[in-house]
Amino acid sequence: MKLNDPQLLKQACYVAGNWVTAIDDACSSVTNPSTGELIATVPALGKQETSSAIHAADKAQGDWAARTAKERATVLRRWYELIVENTEDLATILTSEQGKPLAEAKGEITYAASFVEWYAEEAKRAYGELIPSHKPDARILVSKQPIGVVGAITPWNFPAAMITRKCGPAFAAGCAVVLKPAPDTPLTALALAELAGRAGIPAGLFSVITGDAVAIGGALTESPTVKKISFTGSTGVGKLLMSQSADTVKKLALELGGNAPFIVCDDADLDKAIDGVMIAKFRNAGQTCICANRIYVHNSIYDEFAAKLVDRVKALKVADGFEPGANLGPLINAAAVEKVQAHVDDAQAKGAKLAYGEPQPEGTHFFPPQVLTEMDDTMRIATEETFGPVAALFRFSDDADVIRRANHTSSGLAAYAYTQSLSRAFKFSEALEYGMVGINEGLISTEAAPFGGVKESGLGREGARQGMEDFLETKYTLMGGL
Repeated sequence: MKLNDPQLLKQACYVAGNWVTAIDDACSSVTNPSTGELIATVPALGKQETSSAIHAADKAQGDWAARTAKERATVLRRWYELIVENTEDLATILTSEQGKPLAEAKGEITYAASFVEWYAEEAKRAYGELIPSHKPDARILVSKQPIGVVGAITPWNFPAAMITRKCGPAFAAGCAVVLKPAPDTPLTALALAELAGRAGIPAGLFSVITGDAVAIGGALTESPTVKKISFTGSTGVGKLLMSQSADTVKKLALELGGNAPFIVCDDADLDKAIDGVMIAKFRNAGQTCICANRIYVHNSIYDEFAAKLVDRVKALKVADGFEPGANLGPLINAAAVEKVQAHVDDAQAKGAKLAYGEPQPEGTHFFPPQVLTEMDDTMRIATEETFGPVAALFRFSDDADVIRRANHTSSGLAAYAYTQSLSRAFKFSEALEYGMVGINEGLISTEAAPFGGVKESGLGREGARQGMEDFLETKYTLMGGL
Protein backbone atom coordinates (compact mmCIF):
# COMPACT_ATOMS: atom_id res chain seq x y z
CA MET A 1 0.00 0.00 0.00
CA LYS A 2 1.66 3.21 -1.18
CA LEU A 3 0.96 6.08 1.20
CA ASN A 4 2.34 9.58 1.38
CA ASP A 5 2.43 9.14 5.16
CA PRO A 6 3.17 5.48 6.03
CA GLN A 7 2.52 6.27 9.70
CA LEU A 8 -1.21 6.22 8.93
CA LEU A 9 -1.16 2.47 8.34
CA LYS A 10 -1.37 1.17 11.88
CA GLN A 11 -1.20 -2.48 12.90
CA ALA A 12 -1.67 -1.68 16.57
CA CYS A 13 -4.62 -0.50 18.66
CA TYR A 14 -4.86 2.94 20.23
CA VAL A 15 -5.63 2.27 23.90
CA ALA A 16 -5.48 4.91 26.63
CA GLY A 17 -3.11 7.06 24.59
CA ASN A 18 -0.71 4.23 23.69
CA TRP A 19 -0.31 2.10 20.58
CA VAL A 20 -0.77 -1.49 21.75
CA THR A 21 0.51 -4.38 19.62
CA ALA A 22 -0.73 -7.95 19.63
CA ILE A 23 -0.58 -9.81 22.93
CA ASP A 24 0.95 -13.31 22.64
CA ASP A 25 0.87 -12.88 18.84
CA ALA A 26 -2.95 -12.95 18.82
CA CYS A 27 -3.88 -11.13 15.60
CA SER A 28 -6.78 -10.67 13.23
CA SER A 29 -6.19 -10.53 9.49
CA VAL A 30 -7.36 -7.70 7.25
CA THR A 31 -7.77 -8.66 3.60
CA ASN A 32 -8.56 -6.82 0.39
CA PRO A 33 -12.04 -8.00 -0.73
CA SER A 34 -11.11 -7.40 -4.38
CA THR A 35 -8.10 -9.73 -4.36
CA GLY A 36 -8.27 -11.72 -1.16
CA GLU A 37 -4.74 -10.58 -0.34
CA LEU A 38 -3.63 -10.02 3.24
CA ILE A 39 -2.94 -6.31 3.68
CA ALA A 40 -2.40 -6.08 7.44
CA THR A 41 -2.94 -7.66 10.83
CA VAL A 42 -4.36 -5.98 13.91
CA PRO A 43 -4.32 -7.07 17.55
CA ALA A 44 -7.01 -9.44 18.79
CA LEU A 45 -7.76 -7.72 22.08
CA GLY A 46 -10.58 -8.38 24.50
CA LYS A 47 -12.25 -7.53 27.78
CA GLN A 48 -9.14 -6.56 29.75
CA GLU A 49 -7.92 -4.01 27.21
CA THR A 50 -11.44 -2.63 26.80
CA SER A 51 -11.71 -2.15 30.56
CA SER A 52 -8.37 -0.31 30.55
CA ALA A 53 -9.63 1.95 27.77
CA ILE A 54 -12.86 2.66 29.70
CA HIS A 55 -10.88 3.55 32.83
CA ALA A 56 -8.62 5.91 30.86
CA ALA A 57 -11.64 7.46 29.14
CA ASP A 58 -13.27 8.13 32.49
CA LYS A 59 -10.14 9.91 33.75
CA ALA A 60 -9.71 11.97 30.57
CA GLN A 61 -13.35 12.92 30.13
CA GLY A 62 -13.66 15.17 33.16
CA ASP A 63 -10.70 17.33 32.15
CA TRP A 64 -11.93 17.49 28.55
CA ALA A 65 -15.44 18.51 29.62
CA ALA A 66 -13.94 21.22 31.84
CA ARG A 67 -12.31 22.88 28.86
CA THR A 68 -14.16 25.72 27.24
CA ALA A 69 -16.30 24.91 24.24
CA LYS A 70 -13.99 27.05 22.13
CA GLU A 71 -10.97 24.98 23.19
CA ARG A 72 -12.71 21.75 22.22
CA ALA A 73 -13.81 23.33 18.96
CA THR A 74 -10.23 24.30 18.12
CA VAL A 75 -9.00 20.72 18.56
CA LEU A 76 -11.86 19.35 16.46
CA ARG A 77 -11.16 21.91 13.76
CA ARG A 78 -7.56 20.73 13.61
CA TRP A 79 -8.73 17.09 13.34
CA TYR A 80 -10.95 18.12 10.44
CA GLU A 81 -8.03 19.84 8.70
CA LEU A 82 -5.78 16.80 9.12
CA ILE A 83 -8.44 14.49 7.68
CA VAL A 84 -8.81 16.75 4.64
CA GLU A 85 -5.03 17.07 4.22
CA ASN A 86 -4.69 13.26 4.26
CA THR A 87 -7.68 12.44 2.06
CA GLU A 88 -5.57 10.59 -0.51
CA ASP A 89 -3.99 8.26 2.05
CA LEU A 90 -7.19 7.69 4.00
CA ALA A 91 -9.06 6.84 0.79
CA THR A 92 -6.31 4.44 -0.23
CA ILE A 93 -6.53 2.64 3.10
CA LEU A 94 -10.34 2.59 2.89
CA THR A 95 -10.46 1.16 -0.63
CA SER A 96 -7.82 -1.43 0.23
CA GLU A 97 -9.81 -2.89 3.12
CA GLN A 98 -13.40 -2.16 2.07
CA GLY A 99 -13.24 -2.40 -1.72
CA LYS A 100 -15.33 0.59 -2.85
CA PRO A 101 -13.98 2.55 -5.85
CA LEU A 102 -11.29 5.06 -4.96
CA ALA A 103 -13.45 7.99 -6.10
CA GLU A 104 -16.21 6.85 -3.72
CA ALA A 105 -13.67 6.40 -0.94
CA LYS A 106 -12.44 9.97 -1.40
CA GLY A 107 -16.06 11.11 -1.29
CA GLU A 108 -16.54 9.24 1.98
CA ILE A 109 -13.47 10.86 3.54
CA THR A 110 -14.84 14.28 2.59
CA TYR A 111 -18.21 13.29 4.07
CA ALA A 112 -16.50 12.02 7.23
CA ALA A 113 -14.57 15.26 7.60
CA SER A 114 -17.79 17.27 7.26
CA PHE A 115 -19.08 15.86 10.57
CA VAL A 116 -15.93 16.91 12.41
CA GLU A 117 -16.15 20.39 10.90
CA TRP A 118 -19.87 20.67 11.74
CA TYR A 119 -19.43 19.66 15.37
CA ALA A 120 -16.36 21.82 15.81
CA GLU A 121 -18.79 24.67 15.17
CA GLU A 122 -21.67 23.11 17.13
CA ALA A 123 -19.50 22.67 20.25
CA LYS A 124 -20.10 26.34 21.05
CA ARG A 125 -23.89 26.01 20.78
CA ALA A 126 -24.86 23.64 23.61
CA TYR A 127 -27.34 26.19 24.90
CA GLY A 128 -29.34 26.00 28.11
CA GLU A 129 -32.30 28.16 29.05
CA LEU A 130 -33.83 30.21 31.86
CA ILE A 131 -37.48 29.34 32.47
CA PRO A 132 -39.93 31.69 34.23
CA SER A 133 -40.20 30.45 37.77
CA HIS A 134 -43.25 29.38 39.77
CA LYS A 135 -41.84 31.36 42.75
CA PRO A 136 -40.92 35.05 42.87
CA ASP A 137 -37.66 34.39 44.75
CA ALA A 138 -36.47 31.53 42.53
CA ARG A 139 -35.16 30.94 39.03
CA ILE A 140 -35.33 27.77 36.94
CA LEU A 141 -32.08 27.03 35.14
CA VAL A 142 -31.76 24.32 32.48
CA SER A 143 -28.22 23.41 31.44
CA LYS A 144 -26.62 20.79 29.19
CA GLN A 145 -23.83 18.52 30.39
CA PRO A 146 -21.89 15.76 28.59
CA ILE A 147 -23.24 12.28 29.15
CA GLY A 148 -19.73 10.94 29.91
CA VAL A 149 -17.98 7.89 28.45
CA VAL A 150 -19.45 6.55 25.21
CA GLY A 151 -19.02 3.08 23.73
CA ALA A 152 -19.17 3.28 19.91
CA ILE A 153 -19.47 0.32 17.53
CA THR A 154 -19.19 1.05 13.81
CA PRO A 155 -19.83 -0.92 10.58
CA TRP A 156 -17.67 -1.83 7.60
CA ASN A 157 -19.69 -0.18 4.81
CA PHE A 158 -18.73 3.40 5.76
CA PRO A 159 -15.71 2.86 8.00
CA ALA A 160 -14.72 6.54 8.15
CA ALA A 161 -18.01 8.45 8.13
CA MET A 162 -19.71 6.30 10.76
CA ILE A 163 -16.82 7.02 13.14
CA THR A 164 -16.78 10.79 12.74
CA ARG A 165 -20.59 10.95 12.84
CA LYS A 166 -20.35 9.55 16.39
CA CYS A 167 -17.03 10.92 17.61
CA GLY A 168 -17.50 14.46 16.27
CA PRO A 169 -20.55 15.28 18.42
CA ALA A 170 -19.28 13.21 21.35
CA PHE A 171 -16.02 15.17 21.59
CA ALA A 172 -17.81 18.46 20.94
CA ALA A 173 -20.17 17.77 23.85
CA GLY A 174 -17.29 16.93 26.19
CA CYS A 175 -17.55 13.12 26.10
CA ALA A 176 -14.91 10.39 25.74
CA VAL A 177 -15.20 7.51 23.25
CA VAL A 178 -14.10 3.87 23.29
CA LEU A 179 -14.55 2.63 19.73
CA LYS A 180 -14.82 -0.87 18.32
CA PRO A 181 -14.62 -0.75 14.51
CA ALA A 182 -15.84 -3.56 12.25
CA PRO A 183 -13.32 -6.42 11.96
CA ASP A 184 -13.32 -6.14 8.14
CA THR A 185 -12.25 -2.47 8.17
CA PRO A 186 -10.20 -1.54 11.25
CA LEU A 187 -7.37 0.25 9.42
CA THR A 188 -9.42 3.35 8.56
CA ALA A 189 -10.41 3.69 12.23
CA LEU A 190 -6.81 3.40 13.40
CA ALA A 191 -5.66 6.01 10.86
CA LEU A 192 -8.34 8.41 12.10
CA ALA A 193 -7.17 7.79 15.68
CA GLU A 194 -3.61 8.67 14.68
CA LEU A 195 -4.82 11.96 13.21
CA ALA A 196 -6.99 12.64 16.27
CA GLY A 197 -3.92 12.32 18.47
CA ARG A 198 -1.98 14.70 16.24
CA ALA A 199 -4.85 17.17 16.41
CA GLY A 200 -4.69 17.32 20.20
CA ILE A 201 -7.37 14.89 21.34
CA PRO A 202 -6.03 14.07 24.83
CA ALA A 203 -4.57 10.66 25.68
CA GLY A 204 -7.31 8.35 26.91
CA LEU A 205 -10.18 10.39 25.51
CA PHE A 206 -10.31 8.24 22.36
CA SER A 207 -9.43 4.54 22.19
CA VAL A 208 -9.82 2.12 19.29
CA ILE A 209 -10.06 -1.57 20.21
CA THR A 210 -9.97 -4.43 17.69
CA GLY A 211 -10.50 -8.12 18.44
CA ASP A 212 -13.16 -10.26 20.10
CA ALA A 213 -16.49 -8.57 19.32
CA VAL A 214 -18.38 -10.43 22.05
CA ALA A 215 -15.80 -9.63 24.73
CA ILE A 216 -15.36 -5.99 23.69
CA GLY A 217 -19.08 -5.38 23.30
CA GLY A 218 -19.78 -7.12 26.61
CA ALA A 219 -17.23 -4.98 28.43
CA LEU A 220 -18.82 -1.82 27.02
CA THR A 221 -22.40 -2.77 27.85
CA GLU A 222 -21.76 -4.12 31.34
CA SER A 223 -19.58 -1.24 32.51
CA PRO A 224 -21.44 1.31 34.68
CA THR A 225 -18.82 3.86 33.63
CA VAL A 226 -20.03 3.74 30.02
CA LYS A 227 -23.14 5.92 29.96
CA LYS A 228 -24.10 5.51 26.32
CA ILE A 229 -23.78 2.96 23.50
CA SER A 230 -23.81 4.26 19.94
CA PHE A 231 -24.13 1.50 17.36
CA THR A 232 -24.58 1.29 13.62
CA GLY A 233 -25.20 -2.18 12.22
CA SER A 234 -27.73 -4.98 11.98
CA THR A 235 -31.06 -4.95 13.76
CA GLY A 236 -30.28 -8.27 15.43
CA VAL A 237 -27.09 -7.01 17.04
CA GLY A 238 -28.82 -3.74 17.97
CA LYS A 239 -31.47 -5.66 19.89
CA LEU A 240 -28.76 -7.66 21.66
CA LEU A 241 -26.99 -4.47 22.72
CA MET A 242 -30.28 -3.07 24.02
CA SER A 243 -30.77 -6.15 26.12
CA GLN A 244 -27.21 -6.11 27.45
CA SER A 245 -27.45 -2.41 28.32
CA ALA A 246 -30.62 -2.79 30.35
CA ASP A 247 -28.91 -3.60 33.66
CA THR A 248 -27.03 -0.29 33.67
CA VAL A 249 -29.86 1.67 31.98
CA LYS A 250 -27.61 3.16 29.33
CA LYS A 251 -28.64 5.74 26.80
CA LEU A 252 -28.75 4.12 23.35
CA ALA A 253 -28.29 5.44 19.84
CA LEU A 254 -29.01 2.69 17.32
CA GLU A 255 -28.89 3.03 13.55
CA LEU A 256 -30.05 -0.35 12.32
CA GLY A 257 -31.22 -2.10 9.18
CA GLY A 258 -33.38 -0.70 6.43
CA ASN A 259 -35.66 -1.86 3.63
CA ALA A 260 -36.07 1.37 1.71
CA PRO A 261 -38.93 1.80 -0.77
CA PHE A 262 -38.28 3.95 -3.85
CA ILE A 263 -41.57 5.09 -5.40
CA VAL A 264 -41.77 6.44 -8.95
CA CYS A 265 -45.15 8.01 -9.71
CA ASP A 266 -46.69 8.34 -13.16
CA ASP A 267 -45.99 12.10 -13.21
CA ALA A 268 -42.31 11.76 -12.22
CA ASP A 269 -39.46 13.17 -14.27
CA LEU A 270 -38.25 9.79 -15.53
CA ASP A 271 -34.65 10.75 -16.20
CA LYS A 272 -34.26 12.30 -12.75
CA ALA A 273 -35.87 9.24 -11.20
CA ILE A 274 -33.36 7.02 -12.99
CA ASP A 275 -30.54 9.24 -11.70
CA GLY A 276 -31.97 8.85 -8.21
CA VAL A 277 -32.14 5.06 -8.47
CA MET A 278 -28.55 4.84 -9.69
CA ILE A 279 -27.23 6.66 -6.63
CA ALA A 280 -29.68 5.24 -4.10
CA LYS A 281 -29.32 1.65 -5.34
CA PHE A 282 -25.77 1.24 -6.61
CA ARG A 283 -23.66 3.47 -4.38
CA ASN A 284 -21.12 1.30 -2.53
CA ALA A 285 -22.35 -1.67 -4.62
CA GLY A 286 -25.71 -1.46 -2.88
CA GLN A 287 -24.15 -1.90 0.55
CA THR A 288 -25.80 1.02 2.33
CA CYS A 289 -28.47 0.98 5.03
CA ILE A 290 -30.53 3.56 3.12
CA CYS A 291 -30.18 1.70 -0.17
CA ALA A 292 -33.30 1.53 -2.39
CA ASN A 293 -34.37 -2.05 -1.77
CA ARG A 294 -37.89 -2.08 -3.28
CA ILE A 295 -38.40 0.07 -6.37
CA TYR A 296 -42.12 0.67 -6.96
CA VAL A 297 -42.88 2.01 -10.45
CA HIS A 298 -46.31 3.10 -11.68
CA ASN A 299 -47.83 0.71 -14.22
CA SER A 300 -48.16 3.38 -16.90
CA ILE A 301 -44.41 4.05 -17.02
CA TYR A 302 -43.07 0.70 -15.78
CA ASP A 303 -41.77 -0.69 -19.09
CA GLU A 304 -40.16 2.59 -20.15
CA PHE A 305 -38.54 3.01 -16.75
CA ALA A 306 -37.19 -0.57 -16.79
CA ALA A 307 -35.70 -0.11 -20.26
CA LYS A 308 -34.00 3.17 -19.32
CA LEU A 309 -32.66 1.66 -16.11
CA VAL A 310 -31.21 -1.35 -17.93
CA ASP A 311 -29.39 0.98 -20.33
CA ARG A 312 -27.83 2.85 -17.41
CA VAL A 313 -26.91 -0.29 -15.49
CA LYS A 314 -25.21 -1.81 -18.54
CA ALA A 315 -22.73 1.08 -18.47
CA LEU A 316 -21.56 0.34 -14.91
CA LYS A 317 -18.02 -0.98 -14.62
CA VAL A 318 -17.38 -3.65 -12.00
CA ALA A 319 -13.72 -3.72 -11.06
CA ASP A 320 -11.09 -3.43 -8.38
CA GLY A 321 -11.59 -0.15 -6.55
CA PHE A 322 -8.22 1.16 -7.73
CA GLU A 323 -8.94 0.52 -11.42
CA PRO A 324 -9.69 3.75 -13.32
CA GLY A 325 -13.36 4.14 -14.13
CA ALA A 326 -14.58 1.54 -11.63
CA ASN A 327 -18.20 2.13 -10.59
CA LEU A 328 -18.79 -0.94 -8.43
CA GLY A 329 -16.24 -2.70 -6.28
CA PRO A 330 -16.63 -6.09 -4.59
CA LEU A 331 -19.05 -7.05 -1.88
CA ILE A 332 -17.40 -7.20 1.51
CA ASN A 333 -17.13 -10.99 1.85
CA ALA A 334 -18.35 -14.38 0.64
CA ALA A 335 -21.35 -14.36 2.98
CA ALA A 336 -22.55 -11.10 1.42
CA VAL A 337 -22.29 -12.62 -2.07
CA GLU A 338 -24.21 -15.69 -0.94
CA LYS A 339 -27.05 -13.60 0.52
CA VAL A 340 -27.48 -11.43 -2.58
CA GLN A 341 -27.46 -14.48 -4.86
CA ALA A 342 -30.04 -16.17 -2.64
CA HIS A 343 -32.34 -13.15 -3.00
CA VAL A 344 -31.98 -13.22 -6.79
CA ASP A 345 -32.57 -16.98 -6.95
CA ASP A 346 -35.66 -16.70 -4.75
CA ALA A 347 -37.14 -13.94 -6.88
CA GLN A 348 -36.59 -15.81 -10.13
CA ALA A 349 -38.00 -19.02 -8.68
CA LYS A 350 -41.19 -17.10 -7.83
CA GLY A 351 -41.61 -15.54 -11.27
CA ALA A 352 -39.33 -12.49 -11.45
CA LYS A 353 -37.62 -11.76 -14.77
CA LEU A 354 -33.91 -10.99 -15.05
CA ALA A 355 -34.06 -7.93 -17.29
CA TYR A 356 -30.30 -7.50 -17.07
CA GLY A 357 -27.47 -9.20 -15.27
CA GLU A 358 -24.46 -11.41 -15.77
CA PRO A 359 -23.54 -14.46 -13.67
CA GLN A 360 -21.59 -13.86 -10.48
CA PRO A 361 -17.93 -14.84 -11.08
CA GLU A 362 -17.23 -17.84 -8.87
CA GLY A 363 -14.42 -17.53 -6.38
CA THR A 364 -14.64 -13.73 -6.14
CA HIS A 365 -16.56 -11.18 -4.10
CA PHE A 366 -17.62 -9.25 -7.20
CA PHE A 367 -21.35 -9.24 -7.95
CA PRO A 368 -22.38 -7.77 -11.33
CA PRO A 369 -25.34 -5.35 -11.14
CA GLN A 370 -28.73 -6.85 -11.94
CA VAL A 371 -32.20 -5.56 -12.75
CA LEU A 372 -35.17 -7.75 -11.80
CA THR A 373 -38.66 -7.02 -13.12
CA GLU A 374 -42.14 -8.37 -12.32
CA MET A 375 -41.35 -8.56 -8.62
CA ASP A 376 -44.12 -9.30 -6.13
CA ASP A 377 -44.54 -9.02 -2.38
CA THR A 378 -44.06 -12.77 -1.74
CA MET A 379 -40.37 -12.58 -2.64
CA ARG A 380 -37.59 -12.25 -0.04
CA ILE A 381 -36.45 -8.90 -1.44
CA ALA A 382 -39.84 -7.48 -0.48
CA THR A 383 -39.25 -8.19 3.20
CA GLU A 384 -35.46 -8.49 3.64
CA GLU A 385 -32.62 -6.05 3.10
CA THR A 386 -30.56 -7.29 0.14
CA PHE A 387 -27.41 -5.16 0.64
CA GLY A 388 -26.19 -5.68 -2.91
CA PRO A 389 -26.41 -4.26 -6.47
CA VAL A 390 -29.79 -5.72 -7.42
CA ALA A 391 -32.51 -3.32 -8.60
CA ALA A 392 -35.87 -5.01 -7.98
CA LEU A 393 -38.83 -3.39 -9.78
CA PHE A 394 -42.38 -3.75 -8.41
CA ARG A 395 -45.52 -2.47 -10.17
CA PHE A 396 -48.17 -0.26 -8.58
CA SER A 397 -51.19 1.70 -9.80
CA ASP A 398 -52.64 3.40 -6.72
CA ASP A 399 -50.95 5.83 -4.32
CA ALA A 400 -52.72 4.55 -1.22
CA ASP A 401 -51.83 0.97 -2.10
CA VAL A 402 -48.14 1.68 -2.67
CA ILE A 403 -47.92 3.62 0.59
CA ARG A 404 -49.46 0.65 2.40
CA ARG A 405 -46.99 -1.75 0.76
CA ALA A 406 -44.06 0.54 1.39
CA ASN A 407 -44.96 0.73 5.09
CA HIS A 408 -45.51 -3.03 5.40
CA THR A 409 -42.12 -3.69 7.02
CA SER A 410 -40.61 -3.61 10.48
CA SER A 411 -37.92 -1.26 9.16
CA GLY A 412 -38.33 2.50 8.97
CA LEU A 413 -35.03 4.11 8.04
CA ALA A 414 -35.26 5.82 4.62
CA ALA A 415 -37.79 6.10 1.80
CA TYR A 416 -37.85 7.87 -1.57
CA ALA A 417 -40.62 9.18 -3.82
CA TYR A 418 -40.51 10.87 -7.22
CA THR A 419 -43.40 13.06 -8.32
CA GLN A 420 -43.89 16.53 -9.81
CA SER A 421 -47.06 17.09 -7.80
CA LEU A 422 -46.64 19.23 -4.67
CA SER A 423 -49.72 17.63 -3.17
CA ARG A 424 -48.36 14.13 -3.76
CA ALA A 425 -44.94 15.13 -2.43
CA PHE A 426 -46.42 16.20 0.89
CA LYS A 427 -48.67 13.15 1.01
CA PHE A 428 -45.78 10.73 0.57
CA SER A 429 -43.54 12.67 2.93
CA GLU A 430 -46.08 12.49 5.74
CA ALA A 431 -47.59 9.05 5.10
CA LEU A 432 -44.38 7.05 4.70
CA GLU A 433 -43.39 5.61 8.10
CA TYR A 434 -39.68 6.35 7.86
CA GLY A 435 -37.24 8.57 9.72
CA MET A 436 -35.99 10.09 6.47
CA VAL A 437 -37.73 10.70 3.14
CA GLY A 438 -36.15 11.88 -0.10
CA ILE A 439 -38.60 13.60 -2.46
CA ASN A 440 -37.10 13.75 -5.96
CA GLU A 441 -33.69 13.07 -4.36
CA GLY A 442 -31.72 9.83 -4.23
CA LEU A 443 -28.85 11.06 -2.06
CA ILE A 444 -30.13 12.34 1.27
CA SER A 445 -27.13 12.02 3.60
CA THR A 446 -25.59 15.25 4.87
CA GLU A 447 -24.02 16.40 8.12
CA ALA A 448 -26.61 19.19 8.32
CA ALA A 449 -29.62 16.86 8.67
CA PRO A 450 -30.69 14.42 11.42
CA PHE A 451 -30.02 10.82 10.29
CA GLY A 452 -31.97 7.97 11.86
CA GLY A 453 -34.98 5.72 11.68
CA VAL A 454 -38.22 4.66 13.33
CA LYS A 455 -39.73 1.25 14.14
CA GLU A 456 -36.97 -1.40 14.22
CA SER A 457 -34.51 0.79 12.33
CA GLY A 458 -33.26 2.38 15.51
CA LEU A 459 -33.25 5.03 18.19
CA GLY A 460 -31.89 8.56 18.21
CA ARG A 461 -30.42 10.75 15.49
CA GLU A 462 -26.94 11.45 14.17
CA GLY A 463 -25.91 14.62 12.39
CA ALA A 464 -27.29 18.16 12.67
CA ARG A 465 -28.16 19.81 15.98
CA GLN A 466 -30.04 16.68 17.04
CA GLY A 467 -26.85 14.61 16.83
CA MET A 468 -25.23 16.84 19.46
CA GLU A 469 -28.26 16.56 21.75
CA ASP A 470 -27.82 12.79 21.87
CA PHE A 471 -24.51 13.22 23.76
CA LEU A 472 -25.84 15.71 26.30
CA GLU A 473 -27.89 15.33 29.45
CA THR A 474 -30.39 17.99 30.48
CA LYS A 475 -29.95 19.28 34.05
CA TYR A 476 -32.58 21.34 35.88
CA THR A 477 -31.47 23.57 38.73
CA LEU A 478 -33.88 25.50 40.95
CA MET A 479 -32.09 28.58 42.29
CA GLY A 480 -34.03 29.55 45.41
CA GLY A 481 -33.74 32.22 48.10
CA LEU A 482 -33.16 35.01 45.60
